[in-house]
Amino acid sequence: MNAALRKYSTWIVLAAVVAAVAFLALRARGSGDEPGLVSGNGRLEATEIDVAAKMAGRVERISVAEGDFVRAGQPLATMQTSSLQAQHDEAKARLAQAESTVASARAQVAVREADRRAAEAQVAQRESELDAATRRRERSASLQAEGASSAQEVDDDNARVRGVQAALVAARAQVAAAEAAASAARTQVDGALATVEAARATVARIRSELDDTVLVAPRAGRVQFLVAQPGEVVGAGGKVLNLVDLADVYMTFFVPEAAAGRLALGSEVRLLLDAAPGVVIPAQVSFVASTAQFTPKTVETASERQKMMFRVKARIAPELLQRYRDQVKTGLPGVAWVRTDPAQPWPERLATKVKP
Repeated sequence: MNAALRKYSTWIVLAAVVAAVAFLALRARGSGDEPGLVSGNGRLEATEIDVAAKMAGRVERISVAEGDFVRAGQPLATMQTSSLQAQHDEAKARLAQAESTVASARAQVAVREADRRAAEAQVAQRESELDAATRRRERSASLQAEGASSAQEVDDDNARVRGVQAALVAARAQVAAAEAAASAARTQVDGALATVEAARATVARIRSELDDTVLVAPRAGRVQFLVAQPGEVVGAGGKVLNLVDLADVYMTFFVPEAAAGRLALGSEVRLLLDAAPGVVIPAQVSFVASTAQFTPKTVETASERQKMMFRVKARIAPELLQRYRDQVKTGLPGVAWVRTDPAQPWPERLATKVKP
């Protein structure tokens, strides 16, 4: 029994020693192994862009391959356009028809305006005839009173006046009818012009959809992978390929609360990648989370508060990335180092060998 107890006690002591060593190792690692420095593990990441088709259709051609560098606005892929082209041709024909209708309606307006002017001239003629007939009737009546004219002549003059008056009424009615016809023709012109504008809008819309069948790079970057192949049919919003913006490369890591409280946007960061441990990459803090992670919702003890970690993003200068774009690889693991005291110089092993 005593031997078993001694054996059990020995295992307890060994476990305690191992736990203490592990605790000290973790504590040393968390402090950055050097005063004033804090490190965090992360991976290089970059802004990814999915180039997708705006409308459903068949992929006709892909002009790039995986790994190619592309510039902003460069055509990357083309969707099949036969159906849209037919719609575009139909819309252009409808536009031409609408423009022809406008020309016809304007010609009708000109005809109705001419009819109105002719009717107005007829009214003027009838008014002149009425004036002449009225004067003749008055002279006939005066001569009859003097005995120099017969009653028949007076009656004929009265009939002539009444006839001219009726003709004048008819002429004025023709003017009103011609004006109404001209107004209706002008309304037809307005309707035809509206049809032309609608047809032009349809042509412009289909032209825009045709332009959208050419998928272009929204920004410069590298083709990461192709999602679709020529001949495949994709839905509206279907991804065709994926780009990586090599001008926006960063590493996300986590630091304790005490270190996060001392970090400011623009603070210097040093990145060491596992693939190139001898190369120190300069970066700057571009983001510090406003809320902690890896911590309980209710913090009551000092030991619990030590678990609070804040997410930090360190961004590499675009100028530096442009100089070494062929060597930039996303997904590479590494370590980010930050200084809790900006006045403290960087140690020699974290001195950068390249200019940002």
